[in-house]
Amino acid sequence: MTDPTTPDLPALARQLQQFADARDWGPFHSPKNLASALIVEAGELLEHFQWLTEDQSRQLAPDTRQAVTHEMADVLLYLVQLSTVLGIDLMDAAQAKLALNAQKYPVDQARGHSRKYDAL
Repeated sequence: MTDPTTPDLPALARQLQQFADARDWGPFHSPKNLASALIVEAGELLEHFQWLTEDQSRQLAPDTRQAVTHEMADVLLYLVQLSTVLGIDLMDAAQAKLALNAQKYPVDQARGHSRKYDAL
């Protein structure tokens, strides 16, 4: 169940647009620049896990968890901005991709292993 005080993706997109507009950042928010920033932030997210074991990655120290939270938020914010600039509805895209993945990875063939769909 969603919290009614938490913005949905369209509301978040509007909030981001207002934030960028107030700073006159529109000229810098080309799809290329936003995609580049997204990858940089994803790399910063990965950096927190780089040398951890599988178990350690599941049990982050509070300060690391907070840093990971901030990096995840940065990734989300850039992704939402990119979708706005390109006119892509992320919720529709995610639902369509989930349906496609369900076809690629049928439960009876994919359950319990991580092989790619073309190796099932």
